[in-house]
Amino acid sequence: MGDVISTNLDEGKREMIKARTNAVMAEFGRFYEQQYAVALFNSVRYEIEGGGNTQTQLLHRKVKPNKSIFSGGLFQYLEESKKWRSRFLYVGDSYNISLYESKAAHDRGLHSKGVINCAGYRALTSMEEYLGLLNNSLSDTKAKAASAPFLKCPMQFPLILWHPYARHHYFCVMTEKEQKKWHAVFQDCVRHSNNGLSEECKVATPAFTDALRLYRQAKGHYGTWDLMCGNQAQILANLVMETLHPELKNLIVPRLKGKLQQRQRDWMLISDAVYRQVLSQTKTQHEALAQVCEVERPRLDSTLRTDMDQIITSKEHVSGKIRALVLPRVEHLVRSKVQPYIHSILEALMEPTSRGFSEVRDILFRELVEVRKNTVNDRSSEKLGEHMDKISMLAFHPVKMQSCYEKMEALNLEGLQQRCDVSSPSVFIQRTQILMRQQMDNAVHTFEQLVHQSLDGHSGEDFCKIIQRCQDRVLKKYDYDSSTVRKKFFREALLQIIIPYMLKQLSPFCSPDLPKFKELIFEDFSRFILVENIFEELVLQSVSKDILMAVKEAAVQRRHNLYRDSMVLTNSDPNLHLLGEDTIDWAGQFGGVKGDRQGGEVANRKRKQIVSMIHLDGMPLPYESCQEVPGVDGIPEESEGQTEQDLETEKPVNPIQHIPIEKEPGSPDSLNEIRDLINPVLEVVEKDGSQIEVGVEKSSESVHILV
Repeated sequence: MGDVISTNLDEGKREMIKARTNAVMAEFGRFYEQQYAVALFNSVRYEIEGGGNTQTQLLHRKVKPNKSIFSGGLFQYLEESKKWRSRFLYVGDSYNISLYESKAAHDRGLHSKGVINCAGYRALTSMEEYLGLLNNSLSDTKAKAASAPFLKCPMQFPLILWHPYARHHYFCVMTEKEQKKWHAVFQDCVRHSNNGLSEECKVATPAFTDALRLYRQAKGHYGTWDLMCGNQAQILANLVMETLHPELKNLIVPRLKGKLQQRQRDWMLISDAVYRQVLSQTKTQHEALAQVCEVERPRLDSTLRTDMDQIITSKEHVSGKIRALVLPRVEHLVRSKVQPYIHSILEALMEPTSRGFSEVRDILFRELVEVRKNTVNDRSSEKLGEHMDKISMLAFHPVKMQSCYEKMEALNLEGLQQRCDVSSPSVFIQRTQILMRQQMDNAVHTFEQLVHQSLDGHSGEDFCKIIQRCQDRVLKKYDYDSSTVRKKFFREALLQIIIPYMLKQLSPFCSPDLPKFKELIFEDFSRFILVENIFEELVLQSVSKDILMAVKEAAVQRRHNLYRDSMVLTNSDPNLHLLGEDTIDWAGQFGGVKGDRQGGEVANRKRKQIVSMIHLDGMPLPYESCQEVPGVDGIPEESEGQTEQDLETEKPVNPIQHIPIEKEPGSPDSLNEIRDLINPVLEVVEKDGSQIEVGVEKSSESVHILV
């Protein structure tokens, strides 16, 4: 592996990569410094003048609970040895995937074998889909339809993390149930990692996104960008690789030797090495760039607060001049090319989005009803604390939330992708899924606070009535807030689709005349007033009225359960926002979860695991699979309360299709079977006699699978 990389990435090519990265970062840096001053001006002006944000009904959780998402065992394919090995994976609240030799290694606190940051990845569940992406990204080495892949899974349930530039990761599990659960977890890791820019940074984040957009527009790329994934350094690495990767591919791939599968493998290793080099550079240089701007911030801030009135007056004067020049052309474009399509774009966005938020409400309702039913059966405060402790993590439960996220996958923007330069709907899909999770968390947090406040001084007989009242209040608040969030998303998405299209049409005619307006700006204010930004603001204002009207009309029709803007629930709960903001420790206060017994002592569980895992009593841990690894109490995916006899005699029922599911194999019956499970060795034997080792080489017997 090292020979392939060192041979094809010699010192000359590495210097070329370094020079190309430096050039991109230098050009981006100029945009960033300009936009940083503008973003600071907008932030300080908003702070001084104030803004009319819509009052939300649900509370926002400010202190996130200490949690872990999932952990379990599966098989991983190791590039170095070309073998499959059992691995224990742990997903914490950072949503990074940590890989360990075994569960014991994790429990002992040993260093992980590696950590996967999922930003920019896609989670796949079939080799066919993976090979399709692989062939598209490596068109020069495209395989024939009958060609065998370089990777053969020992089982029929693969899980693959694919990235256009970075290393791919291959896993597989034993059952379809495990595959679905891990796939939901991996998708949640990707979703969270892609959303790496903090919205709380009111200056740095807008400056970065505007600088990135202006940089790409200067290169002729308008519209959405699929690879705006991860933190700033990862996004900038993708920006460099966007042009560098095709150039290196044309230079290196024709020189690769060996069979087709070997050339594919070698190119992926080379691409990963290039990406890691670029990422290291972009991280260092972006940190230095951000530090320079932060050092200068106090001086800029002082100037803004001293001369804010003069700066605003100067900007309005320049805006009036530019408006007089470009407005006729802008209005003509809006009337002829934009207005006729707004309603169709909006309808395409509204349908799956509203279904997704409706599914969030249904899941929330079912879980709250379940808490109430369990409270009727057992009115002890300990049981109530246990149920509340489980539901507090509902929004972070990838498996429970998966049905909501899947509704948004149906978003179809065909026809717009070429006309409006929308690369794919993935940007809007992931944004909506993140909003769904936020709304679920807000609703659950509000329910917790209301219940906690109402329980004071009440006995178990009142618990059911209290929960019912809190449930009704929270659902009403969710309906209002979800409507507000969706309408805001629709407006932002329409702008994100339409504005780049308009700029692409207008820039060739208007941009050459913009530099002459710089003469109207005082030199002291030139850092905060940029004619390019003013031009884009005028374009945005020209179409905002039509977009706002279209969303209002959709709300009046009530087709998607949207509240009209006139229906404002002000001060409906004047004391609600006086409640606490911290996460409630239900287990500690009510004894819902007693903790694990370690070394003869009871220790409180510090990190609650959200996705529960199935543990069959008496079953050994053959592969440390997530189906067998003992999990902690979380929100269960399986029916609880059934007797062991019921579980043996009844087949589980698919909750969606309501049909019986075939029962999985039970415990091993013979000594040899138990020995094979404890020390597994799998060998995948191909027809030509070659072998791929799988598992741990301790058993005296092997299982042969013909491929």
